[in-house]
Amino acid sequence: MNKILKEKIREAYSSVLPISVIVLVASVVLVPMPTGTILMFIVGAALLIVGMGFFTLGADMSMMPMGEGIGVQLTKTTKLILTLVICFFMGLIITIAEPDLQVLAAQVPAVPPLQLILAVAIGVGLFLALAIFRILFKIRLSVLLLIFYGILFAVIIFIPMIPRYSFLTDFIPVAFDSGGVTTGPMTVPFILAMGVGVASVRSDRNSQDDSFGLVALCSIGPILMVLLLGVFFRPSGADVAIFAIPEVNTSRDVIKHFAIEFPRYTEDVFLALAAIVVFFIIFQLVSNRYKKHQIGRILIGFLYTFIGLVVFLTGVNVGFIPVGHFLGEQLASSPFKWILVPLSILIGYYIVAAEPAVHVLNKQVEEISQGTIPQKAMKQGLSIGMAAALGITMVRILVGIPIMYILVPGYVLALALTFFVPKIFTGIAFDSGGVCSGPMTSTFLLPLAMGTCQGVGGDLMKDAFGIVAMIAMTPLIVIQIMGLLYGHKIRTATKRAAAQALDSTGAGEIVEYGVEGSSNDR
Repeated sequence: MNKILKEKIREAYSSVLPISVIVLVASVVLVPMPTGTILMFIVGAALLIVGMGFFTLGADMSMMPMGEGIGVQLTKTTKLILTLVICFFMGLIITIAEPDLQVLAAQVPAVPPLQLILAVAIGVGLFLALAIFRILFKIRLSVLLLIFYGILFAVIIFIPMIPRYSFLTDFIPVAFDSGGVTTGPMTVPFILAMGVGVASVRSDRNSQDDSFGLVALCSIGPILMVLLLGVFFRPSGADVAIFAIPEVNTSRDVIKHFAIEFPRYTEDVFLALAAIVVFFIIFQLVSNRYKKHQIGRILIGFLYTFIGLVVFLTGVNVGFIPVGHFLGEQLASSPFKWILVPLSILIGYYIVAAEPAVHVLNKQVEEISQGTIPQKAMKQGLSIGMAAALGITMVRILVGIPIMYILVPGYVLALALTFFVPKIFTGIAFDSGGVCSGPMTSTFLLPLAMGTCQGVGGDLMKDAFGIVAMIAMTPLIVIQIMGLLYGHKIRTATKRAAAQALDSTGAGEIVEYGVEGSSNDR
């Protein structure tokens, strides 16, 4: 095994270990779990570590150079319409390949999974084209965010007031969740790298700042498209299937459950990656951009990505969903249901490190900012944002607060902050909202919320769905506050440096000039 892969697996182990320990301790102290269920969780965690190691290495070798190369190549064509059409189809293909979206689509009642996935993919395609248009024409990100979030909130506030569309209120959490899960481990490395590629051909001083923000815009399109889809499918009153904990009595049963699901995820990931590989081959034949050794490296990267995603998805789907659901349902139906709030905050703080796309974003932020925004600071900010999101979500489910009472003021605050923070932090913050809501959210936190909702007898459509939306929102605020502090720190350091420079030249000292012929000289 090569050294880089070993290092990636070691990083994945460090990221997954805290959340695994929290769940194991909770299963002993708070909610005793069936031995088979907890054994499946342990096997799932082991597969998650190996899968994440392979995936992050594969993304580095394939998705990122491919995205950056396409970004650079797109700027060379003078045909704007052709550029935007290619961006649309890239967004469409990469979203259909997104495993998080497939997990969410399988859990949403009333809307067939294929229609939901296609609606989300069209939304991403349209807004990816818009995001590239923004970079090319140097349009300020905060202006577009204000316009489109304004349209979005006008739609979700005023359309349900029309009697024939009042049922859409129930569908709002699902729409926001679709926007969050869209930007997962497949989409994020590609879109981030594409932004860097497009921005790299600009030589102005704002080009690096504008390389962020693609993920942010790509999260808005799916919300609007899924709300539109809700008009046709009228999801009000839809029943959500009651989740059943798999019956596992022996170690053979554990292996059997993983073995049964393994071929399904192999097929899903193969079909998803095959579409991207075909696009890459066509792109290479047309542009002839990559040398032979680069093509070999990218194809090996695709192989690592394939192995990583199959192992990762099998581990989290089989091992994590039952534990998340069981933990939420048992605690919520007990007299100690309020312990779910601090427990969720603790889980949120540590689980963000287990999201593969978070590592990709943090690394890119450090590289683009040339080390001035270190990975450690980003990780800390995202952990705080995730912890806040889960704490608020649990209070909302336990009390039954409508999600719009939280989302509207939250986004108003996030958008207001864009006027005060450095530009680069606006892009990073809105990108990080989508990045945090990855496969761990779909396979552990959403089942945890659904179990909690069932435990307190809540409405799954209104209360359980919406957790992804909350996770996608709070990092926007936390990272921008971090940007405010960062800006203040830079200004203070600049003033201090200027004062020190003044002192070293002696310009700031009080000099007493002697006067020839004065009384003292005599």
